[in-house]
This record gives sequence, C-alpha cells and structure tokens, in this order.
Amino acid sequence: MSDELKRGLEGVLVAESDLSYVDGEVGKLVYRGHDIEDLARGASYEEVLYLLWYGSLPTREELDAFAAELATERDVDDDVLETVRTLADAGERPMAALRTATSMLSAYEPEPDADPEDLEATLRQGRRITAKIPTVLAAFERARQGDDPIAPDPDLSHAANFLYMLTGTEPDAVSAETFDMALTLHADHGLNASTFTAMVIGSTMADIYSGVTGGIGALSGSLHGGANQDVMEVLYEIDASAKDPVEWVKDAREEGRRIPGFGHRVYAVKDPRAKILEEKLRDLAESSGDTKWLDYTTAIEEYLTDQGLLEKGIAPNVDFYSGSVYDSLGIPVDMYTPIFAMSRVGGWIAHVVEYQEDNRLIRPRARYTGPDDTSFVPIDER
Repeated sequence: MSDELKRGLEGVLVAESDLSYVDGEVGKLVYRGHDIEDLARGASYEEVLYLLWYGSLPTREELDAFAAELATERDVDDDVLETVRTLADAGERPMAALRTATSMLSAYEPEPDADPEDLEATLRQGRRITAKIPTVLAAFERARQGDDPIAPDPDLSHAANFLYMLTGTEPDAVSAETFDMALTLHADHGLNASTFTAMVIGSTMADIYSGVTGGIGALSGSLHGGANQDVMEVLYEIDASAKDPVEWVKDAREEGRRIPGFGHRVYAVKDPRAKILEEKLRDLAESSGDTKWLDYTTAIEEYLTDQGLLEKGIAPNVDFYSGSVYDSLGIPVDMYTPIFAMSRVGGWIAHVVEYQEDNRLIRPRARYTGPDDTSFVPIDER
C-alpha cells in the first residue's frame, strides 16, 4: 500500500467512467465520445441528459417521450415553495436556499422506499430532481423581488421554461438557444469536486437526494462554483470605474490582484467551453445592440494574451464568458452558481448511477501525524 501523499487527490485514479473526458493540454471535452462543440451546437440539454443517463443520443421518438416525462415533473409542492419564500425573506444565499429546498424535495418523492440498488428507480428520482430545481430557483428569485412564482410551462424546453418562470416572459429564440447551450456546456466535467462529493455519498448507497444535496454544497464553495460570479463582479467594477478595461486590468495586476476567469485546474489552453460562450455572447450583443460586456471581455483577453499568460498555461476558462452571457439574459449575479448546479445535476446523477453499477465504498486513508502514547489523565486530575 503506497504511503505517497497526494494532496487534493491530484492525479489519483479512483474510478473508471464512460461519461466525460477532459484533455487539458489540447482543450478537449467529450461526453460519451461526443465532442462538446458538436453537442453544444447540435443537441438540446434534454438530449445531453439522455446521453449521460442512458448511454446514447436519443432518437426523435425517444427524445419526445423523455422531454415530456421531464416536463411533467416540474411542479413543486406548495410546502417547498413556502419554505423557499421563507428563505428568501430571511435573506438566505441562493445556493444555500437551493441546498435546503433540494433536500426537502425528498419528502414529496413518490418512490421514497425504492431500493438504493434499483438504479432505474434512482434515475427516476434523479429526473424529478433535475426537473424541479429550475422551478425552485425561479421561485426563489421571484420571492426576493416580492413576486409570486410562475407555474412551469410544459410546452417549453428545459432552458426556455426556466427563463420564462424567472421573468414571466417567454424568451426569444437567441436567448433560449444560448441558455440551453450554457446548460449543455456545464452538464459534466469529469471528477470535479462536486461530482466526486456526490459519488462518495452515492458509494454509501445513500439516496440520490443526499448525493445531489452534497454536490450542491461542494459547488457552493468559492474554489469551485463561484468564479463566474467573480468575473461579473470585476466587470461591474470596471464599468463603475469609468476606466478603459485594459487600463483597469493593468492597475489591478500591479496591485497584486488576480483576474478571475483565467486559469483552470485542468486546462493549459483556452477552455473549449469558453470559445463557444464567447460566440454566444457575440450573438446576444448583436441581438440586443449592447456590446459592452463583449467589448470588455475581448479587450481583457487580448491584453492578457499579449502579456504571455497563455504561454504560461493561464488561459480563459468557461467562467470568463458565462457571467457576461447570464447578465445579458437578465439573470442576477448571485444566481450564476445555482444555475451551474441546475446544469451539473445531470452529471452528478449520471456519475452516481454509473459508480453504483459496480459499487465500492470510497474510503481513502490519511497519514497520522499526531502524538504517540499520550498518557490518559482522569478528568478530576487535569
């Protein structure tokens, strides 16, 4: 048994997976062998869910049936919505509210006593969670604004329905397509921290609600899911300063500040997802006539590229453009990470089910560095 310490489990193989593969050296991401660019441009988020959960892209008939089943599961019990309103009134953070509401959804699960080893039942439960998370998030944001929740529309796609429930207006084609693409781009990404958290929980044969709730908790951390919010807050800061974005970045770097949205634990080149979202930001800018965020991000990327960051393996990641895309869609900045969870839940569920097919309890070791042979002193003599 090796005693080599691998902090953060970096480089340690803990599982085999057919689900997704990341090649950080060339900037490649695939889901079950399909390049992310092909999926983002040619498949809906519902198709990607089907691919991750069932192993292949659906036929038209299969997709229609699957999308209809997903749409029928969108309604959330009034008790959950009331809890969401209470959390909003209390000023709870969106990710914490999502964590609480997701855990509460299990109380209304129609198959509460399903055998954890029944993976088809787990997928059915996962489908319900995936369908209901957008309803929960939209209701939470509307409650914060003092508005009533909007009932889901089963005739809209997963992506379009969320934007509708959030704003009360059916999104235009560009907005719906862009948001659908963003969901696809975030659906899975190997054994990231939140996916591994869900897998560890799943390896105990806990229910999928526990796994998803754990994944949400892991994603809420600033080192994992919050970078897109950080990028947008920097762009707001630049805009408020009235400085040229390049001048602002120069000053920030001289002050020792890190520019969020650059660098990734895996990618040494530009994140392939960033390339796609950059194009969609351009489409949104052209559609709305407002090019501010596109101008800012393009200028910053060009400047930092000229400064040699790419040569050092510090390239734009998906967060550098996703924040601007979400802002252009009218989504509040602190909802970006919950939307990340709304997408990644598909990957969490897929990895849990895949791992449980040949399950082994995940139980690593730690090297003990504490004292030896400490004498015990009774409490009255201490």
